Amino acid sequence: MNAEFQTYQHIPPVQAPIDRGLNADEVLLRERSGLRNITPASNTKTEGQIVRENVFTFFNFIFIALGAALLLVGSFMNMTFLIIALANTLIGIYQEIRAKRAVDKLTLVAAGTVTTIRSSQRVPIRTDALVRDDIVEFAAGNQICADAIVCDGQIQVNESLLTGEADAIIKNPGDELKSGSFVVSGRCKCRLTSVGASCYAAKLAAEAKANVHSTKSEMMRSLTKLIRVVGFALIPLGIILFIRHFHPDFLDLSLKVSIEKTVSALIGMIPEGLYLLTSIAIAASCLKLANKRVLVQDMNCIETLAHVDILCVDKTGTITEPKMEVADIFPINEKQFSYEQIETILAAFYHGEEPDNETAQAMSAQFSRQTDWKAEKRIPFSSSSKWSAADFGENGRFIIGAPEFVLADRYELVRGQAEPWSAKGCRVLLLASYSQALEHKLDIESVTPVALIFLNNLLRPDAKDTFKYFASQGVSVRVISGDNPITVSEVATRAGILNADRYVDSTTLKTEQDFDEAVKKYTVFGRVTPEQKRSLVHAFQKAGHTVAMTGDGVNDVLALKDADCGIAMASGSQAASQVSQIVLLDSQFSAMPSIVAEGRRVINNIQRAASLFLVKNIFSFALTLVLLFIDMTYPLQAIQLSLISSLTIGIPSFFLAMEPNYGRAHGHFMKNVLRKALPGGLTNLILILLAGFCCSMFHISDNEFSTIAVWIVSTVGFVTLYYVCVPFTNLRITVFSTMLAGMLVALLFFQELLMMVSLSSKSVLILVMLLLACPTVMRLLQMLLDPSQLKAQPREKGASLKEIFKFK
Repeated sequence: MNAEFQTYQHIPPVQAPIDRGLNADEVLLRERSGLRNITPASNTKTEGQIVRENVFTFFNFIFIALGAALLLVGSFMNMTFLIIALANTLIGIYQEIRAKRAVDKLTLVAAGTVTTIRSSQRVPIRTDALVRDDIVEFAAGNQICADAIVCDGQIQVNESLLTGEADAIIKNPGDELKSGSFVVSGRCKCRLTSVGASCYAAKLAAEAKANVHSTKSEMMRSLTKLIRVVGFALIPLGIILFIRHFHPDFLDLSLKVSIEKTVSALIGMIPEGLYLLTSIAIAASCLKLANKRVLVQDMNCIETLAHVDILCVDKTGTITEPKMEVADIFPINEKQFSYEQIETILAAFYHGEEPDNETAQAMSAQFSRQTDWKAEKRIPFSSSSKWSAADFGENGRFIIGAPEFVLADRYELVRGQAEPWSAKGCRVLLLASYSQALEHKLDIESVTPVALIFLNNLLRPDAKDTFKYFASQGVSVRVISGDNPITVSEVATRAGILNADRYVDSTTLKTEQDFDEAVKKYTVFGRVTPEQKRSLVHAFQKAGHTVAMTGDGVNDVLALKDADCGIAMASGSQAASQVSQIVLLDSQFSAMPSIVAEGRRVINNIQRAASLFLVKNIFSFALTLVLLFIDMTYPLQAIQLSLISSLTIGIPSFFLAMEPNYGRAHGHFMKNVLRKALPGGLTNLILILLAGFCCSMFHISDNEFSTIAVWIVSTVGFVTLYYVCVPFTNLRITVFSTMLAGMLVALLFFQELLMMVSLSSKSVLILVMLLLACPTVMRLLQMLLDPSQLKAQPREKGASLKEIFKFK
């Protein structure tokens, strides 16, 4: 970093002419000096980080220590858990790197570009290829990608992402632009003054990273807390348990047996596969979405998608095609302004200005004839004011915008002509003359209506099916648009959005209470400003909803940022893509059902599989605590636990985590998992303690007690797996029956390898009685702890093995 600052001092800033910009030699010198606009921040980990985070984990160190202890006493067969731990680590590394590479490729595709002037040529280049002193053009929708000074033109910028203040700020030549802000309206040329890590936004990000921990999802926070609790308790419990087994004043077992028992107990307490399963499932989900050209910029949003119950959408570009066309013009006073004069005004208005939104593009295409009118002053369109203006000197001053905003209280002058077209789903614009000098605040009495312009755009062909899907999945769609509410309501009705006839003009919403009441009553919100979009998102969240927001324009940025999950169209503004967690690279709203379904599938299946993992952990943890106070050995060996874990937890959970599962996720992740896992874990504990008591009463050997324990824990594992698999699908039947067959073969034909012994008649009787009691005990505990598991479940359509492994 010091070298970088020295480089800045050795290369003084260059004031290149704004029409020429830097030449090739000047650009090359800055690139070689480290003055490129490359920031250290990245949406994904490096491959080195992935390897380190999977290899150098707390539990891997514990596994190595436990393996070393077994090695010292020659208990080689019990070291098989190390093979499983190694396999888990390698699988985790492979899957995460695979997902990272796919996401990185899409990130390059989605990288923003800006127009730069170099050697007198306008060149579109990626933002990370910019260098200090570059001359860059910024327009509405662009995010300021490096600190700069305005050289020519005028823009309005929003710095809310940096300061929290939502008001647009006018920037004139000589004013500074801060990286991270975004252009609301206008166009300018500017000179970059700081790039890369020296930018204002990069310094803020670095300071934030130094002072706060990275944000994790609720599920990952829960798993991290679980691992911390287990990690905190693991070592002291292990030491005490070893002393209980080895010390002469207690069980007085040999060093080898004491180590084997202690290692087995500790292995049972470690949720080694749970965190790994979660990471792999989320990485695989990102990979699936990447193959559908959906860029996930924040993996936490996968979990959020599973809980979404409100989807906020815009009209243009979401319900309808983004391209608009002029349908008709209605002159209001033909004696003063003829049709030909109106066309001349509109041609002059849009001539020489590069259109920066779909309305301007449609108007520019329709009114393209040449005119000698020159604009002495322009006020660019703003999503807040909803109008733009131009001063043509002696030819007059004119305004184009939403009639309700241009005329305000005088809207009644054109309501009769405007609203029939709004009812057809058309966007209505008012062309008006203005008798005062142009300012950013209009004098309504100085506005004279000239003509109404009607624009329409076609409904997306897949819109109806998309909204029908969301209705069937319990996701309520709300339309938030800057258009007239009557227009938006008509379009939403044609698209099949439920309750689209419930609409409100958002100019009537003034207070926080107004917004809180409106979100309960209305489906369509028209004439919404960018700040109001954010207020509506907050109101939905305040009402207890999980909100996904789709958008493509600069007017959507505030709402996208504050929504639980922001989803941007890549064809829209850079600022929208930058603040969103998900970017649709093909800008196809029809991809939304598969995105929401993917989030639900992952989280529901992780919850389902996590309950399997915690059964073993709860049982081992609880039994270890009990053994600190009674004279009983830990009954299981490490090799036995490895087999049981693989066939009742590890392998089934992998398949369950990849299955279709599209119901909306409810409740708190860890509470849901514990409710499902506690019955199995406590059933194990109760039956093992009963077995130990019976073996002690009838003087049955520890080896037979261990064999009984293997059968009990295996049976409880499969009963738990049975409940997790309900309702059964073809795949679940295959997995369940295969694992059960594998377990029976192992327990019946590989007893010596598993350190099991033949049972006496007394032991068989005890085992049979306890196994028969197993379903009843578990059912009683389920009634007490998780009654939902006892409800009849409808049969689901499952996936085949081929579909499970199909990522493309």
